[in-house]
Amino acid sequence: MEHDAAHTEHVEPSALGLAPAGWVGLAMLVFLGILVWKGVPRLIAGGLDSKIAAIRQQLDEAKKLRAEAEALRAEYAAKVANAERDAAAMIEHARHEADLIVATAAANTEATIARRQRMAEDKIAAAERAAVEGLRAQAADAAAKAAGELIADSHGEGADRALVDQTIAAL
Repeated sequence: MEHDAAHTEHVEPSALGLAPAGWVGLAMLVFLGILVWKGVPRLIAGGLDSKIAAIRQQLDEAKKLRAEAEALRAEYAAKVANAERDAAAMIEHARHEADLIVATAAANTEATIARRQRMAEDKIAAAERAAVEGLRAQAADAAAKAAGELIADSHGEGADRALVDQTIAAL
């Protein structure tokens, strides 16, 4: 009995003369034929085309936002330049006032001259400090706003690029 079991041969089942592998291949061909007949490749291509159009629209929007950010940056740079000119004018005006005070005080006694000169110098120093502090505050605000917008734009564009790369990689 042991000898008969060793010589038995394995027989694969078949239907209509096709082995299981043949039926699987035939089923795949029929399935692929139905997909082509129903237009699935056109649907896939249409979906991809719509995603590509959406990505292009996002890229165009990112370019537009970047241009707006550049315009804002130029505007803030102009505001900073105006603030610097205003500060210089304020300092010049303060110096002019100090010179007038010194000229008026020259007619008075030595003590009055010393006292008024000291007052003028204190006024110049205070005006310079106030002008410098005002200019620093304006420049810091303008720089912070411009930097925030530029960073937001750069991040948005990078995120858009990453989204495009992920979408293309998924295809």
